[in-house]
Amino acid sequence: MSPRRLIAMSRKEFIQIVRDPRSLLIALLMPVMQMVLLGYGVSLDAKNIPVYVYDQEGSQDSQALLKRFQASPYFDVRKTVNSYRDLRYAIDSDRCKLAIVIPFDFSRKLRDTGFAPVQVIVDGTDDNTANLSKGYARAVIARFSADVQHNWLQRQGMPIAASNGNISVDTRIWFNEDLESRNFIIPGIVALVMALVGALLTSLTIAREWERGTMEQLLSTPITPSEVMLGKLIPYFMVGMADAALCLMMSVWWFGVPFRGTLASFFTTTALFLIVILGIGFMISVAIRNQLGASMIALLVTLMPTSLLSGYAFPIDQMPAAVRAITYLVYSRYYVTILKAIYLKGVGVKALGAEMTALAVYAAVIGLLATRAFRKTLD
Repeated sequence: MSPRRLIAMSRKEFIQIVRDPRSLLIALLMPVMQMVLLGYGVSLDAKNIPVYVYDQEGSQDSQALLKRFQASPYFDVRKTVNSYRDLRYAIDSDRCKLAIVIPFDFSRKLRDTGFAPVQVIVDGTDDNTANLSKGYARAVIARFSADVQHNWLQRQGMPIAASNGNISVDTRIWFNEDLESRNFIIPGIVALVMALVGALLTSLTIAREWERGTMEQLLSTPITPSEVMLGKLIPYFMVGMADAALCLMMSVWWFGVPFRGTLASFFTTTALFLIVILGIGFMISVAIRNQLGASMIALLVTLMPTSLLSGYAFPIDQMPAAVRAITYLVYSRYYVTILKAIYLKGVGVKALGAEMTALAVYAAVIGLLATRAFRKTLD
């Protein structure tokens, strides 16, 4: 292998990237657009949930409870209605996701027994929002109930310790203290961006040569097939690493995602992942000698597995056993796991031995298959 011919081939491909508007858009604009759109658009958090209230009593106690909901950042108490019919209409018309019904004897029961029922109606058409709304509502009511119990016991002259058990729970959350879904979704978005950009760019390399009729001229030169392959992939590898750096800066400085790992760990794993992605895109380009067809297949091969089966947004351990078994064949699964560990936990490469080994094996196998496919096509 001649370094001079390899450098010349890489230089030719760099010039091709600069002169091709589509490649420039994919390399420079797509990562930024995807990070912005997915970073702001994909969220599993629920805040400002619209709430309607049916307060049948209108007392100070009921208003005290409603003020707890108004003070919560998770709820937006929009309107008080006068009947169940109005509540049902509000839920049916999607004006509210949660309704609170306070009974007419709410204050009397609190004074007499220290307990009073409150009805919470949740719109279950969106199960994620419904579960979050239910959990948030229970937390608000539980805090209000604890204060009511405290006051009631004081009025009864009973010791406050009687209301407490012998066991107390002190919860401490590690790695994502604020429970922001963005903090674990953004690393997955980085993997999605890298997969799409890398595969799309390399899927056009050989297909472009066949479409323009320049492949025969290229092979008539002294350059070898290995030099052609490496010379075409090296520029895209460098572009991919630059895009990875751009995504890292956006995730940390724009979205505020904590980055507790090291740059060496991040770029080492990204390099392995890029070898896999570039090899897949190159094989697609070799098999399909049409740029449009190759780009469509590259989208199909990278977008669906990475978005659905990598664990970037949907937890793998909650999937059925058969689907979980399939995820072990998805290369993006290992990269997403590594990125989340590097970002949030700050672990090094040594602690991710299984995932790193899987990526290395993938890179070796894909590189071998891509080389054989290219040589077979030329023969």
